[in-house]
Amino acid sequence: MRTLARFVTKTYKYIILAWVILAVVMAFFAVRLPSMLQGDGFRMNGEHSEVMDLASDTFDMPVETMFLVFNKVSDGKIKDTIEEIKKLDVASKIVSPLEDPSLYKDDVSYALLQFNDEDEDTSQVVTDIRNAVGDEKGIVLTGAPAISKDINTASQRDLMIAEAIGLPIAIIVLLFAFGTVVASSIPIMIGISTIIVSFGVLTILGGQIDLSIFVLNIIPMLGLALSIDFALLFISRYREERRKTSLLEAVSTTIRTAGRSVIFSAFCVFIGLGAMMLIRVEIFQNIAIGGMIVVAMSVLSSITLLPSVLILLGDRIDKWQILKVNQNGTDRWRQFANGVIKRPVIITILAIAVLGVALIPAKNMNLTIPQIDSLPKSYDSRQAYEMLEDKFGLGKKANVYVVATRKNGWEDPKGLKEMKEIEQDLKKDPLVEEVKTIYELSGINTPEEWEQAWAAPGMDAQLKPLMESFVKDDKLLIPVTLSVSGTSTKARNWVRDLSEKETDFDLLVGGQPKFNQEIFDEISNQIWLVLTVILVSTFFILMLAFRSILIPIKAILMNIIGLAATFGILVYIFQYGHFGLQAGTIALIIPVLVFSLVFGLSMDYEVFLISRMQEEYATSFDNDRATVEGLATTSKIITSAALIMIVLTGAFAFTDVIPVKQIGVGIAIAVAIDATIIRLLLVPSLMKLFGKWNWWLPFRKGPYKAGSWH
Repeated sequence: MRTLARFVTKTYKYIILAWVILAVVMAFFAVRLPSMLQGDGFRMNGEHSEVMDLASDTFDMPVETMFLVFNKVSDGKIKDTIEEIKKLDVASKIVSPLEDPSLYKDDVSYALLQFNDEDEDTSQVVTDIRNAVGDEKGIVLTGAPAISKDINTASQRDLMIAEAIGLPIAIIVLLFAFGTVVASSIPIMIGISTIIVSFGVLTILGGQIDLSIFVLNIIPMLGLALSIDFALLFISRYREERRKTSLLEAVSTTIRTAGRSVIFSAFCVFIGLGAMMLIRVEIFQNIAIGGMIVVAMSVLSSITLLPSVLILLGDRIDKWQILKVNQNGTDRWRQFANGVIKRPVIITILAIAVLGVALIPAKNMNLTIPQIDSLPKSYDSRQAYEMLEDKFGLGKKANVYVVATRKNGWEDPKGLKEMKEIEQDLKKDPLVEEVKTIYELSGINTPEEWEQAWAAPGMDAQLKPLMESFVKDDKLLIPVTLSVSGTSTKARNWVRDLSEKETDFDLLVGGQPKFNQEIFDEISNQIWLVLTVILVSTFFILMLAFRSILIPIKAILMNIIGLAATFGILVYIFQYGHFGLQAGTIALIIPVLVFSLVFGLSMDYEVFLISRMQEEYATSFDNDRATVEGLATTSKIITSAALIMIVLTGAFAFTDVIPVKQIGVGIAIAVAIDATIIRLLLVPSLMKLFGKWNWWLPFRKGPYKAGSWH
């Protein structure tokens, strides 16, 4: 850190110039990011994906289907609208309700728009179709691509709302912390620069990987909060040092001390994000990559750009003072700290009891993959889709696609017989409502009858198109309809059992139930590895940082308890339906994301607090004094940093996209618990209870080793 400090203090003008150039260049890329985002990120390479590719490439099933919903629209208008869409030449097939009476019910009907081109820009297709439809009342485009585009639009709107709410409040908090306009503006400037550069890098990467629409909210949320937190810590320490020494020496000392804390904190956040890469679901990969980029940029800006700006400004950092900040305002925190360590047992018991009560609802957590309910109710595409669900029962039954591979094909007598046996086995299952095969659709009951019909003059020409719809070379496609919803646990268990079933053929299963089952299984199977990586890595980082065994163990256990309480509160709010919210479910990504993000973020406060305790203990060898002084000197900073984090993430509570709302509220609650109950009560209480054992490390060389403690 000394080398870095010397480098920054000597080249600060060039560092500022480099950052300005970088931000300007990256801004040109950053503005393109929203247009590159598509889908909710719930994609993975698995059996479902393989089956759907086979169904599309081999059996000409559509890659994507959209619905054009007509509500109280005349037949003439339906015909004219479909003709306009045909002129666009974007859909491979359009099934009109004028041709298929099953697409009509009461005053509502819909057309099926099918697409076979995997490389089609579905976002642009949605725009083109909507432009063709115009503002015609009662005509709405819906389906996955349309809903995805609307969620993207809603996410951009949510980001502006959250920033409009969060940033002004963050500036007010910074004013109370620093007192001057200039000092309070610096963290905001650093945060915005970090996000611009991070968005630019993500845009460049977006040409190589698919990016989820949720990146647009989560990455700025994380980047702005982290950058401001780091800057708050750094500037506070700088001002403390500046009162004792020269400008350059103060900056140099701050880089060596606060800069070290920033790097260790970032490592903890980095680990939490990186561990998510172990889950092979696109949204976790996206957020992990985006998060690691924004964390890296936050650290880089905090230890290079920020100190350079401080040197450039000099004493002008105190310009335009609005509030007078008490430079010796640690006395009240010192009194508070002394009060805590006088009653460590009672405070520990009460704190754990409060957290224990909060975590009780977590046992009832109901996790689901975000569906149409992610989109605000005000959007026409959601209203139209729910109308189809209500009128036509869309989604009440599950469609499963089974692909069976037989070495010698299916058209010989033995293959026809085995095809019939598969159909009969499937129909025996109580969950199976319908099985489509050549026998079911032709009305021919047995393989022998099929062979006879095929041999009859002229019949082969009639039966051949039917055979080709289900059989291609050695592949057999069997569409199956289940009597339960594709999102149900029963459907997930059914497809899992079928995939694991031992047969004479290679069976592959696809469809929404299989998609859901693979996502759920991937998360449940990998989450323990993710947690192990996070916990073990965090333990060793904190052990190296603080030269202690007990401190990292306590930090990890307290974080786990705090996060469990957070999940309980989330269930109480969102699942039970409190504070004006409708009862619902928790998005499947929430526990993983909140744990991975907050576990690292909360370590910021642990590092800030314990670092100051460690500095004091290294000189006094008095654990009680180190605990009190560490808490007294950092509590204001931790409280301000936590408040900013709460404001910037909690502002998403006022947005409309439910998964983003849950992530923002979850992070805000977790940080609030961490910065109050854990950091201000449990940490000092446990530091008091464990005494000098807090600083014990086996085989330590130096002043803290056993036998030389004071």
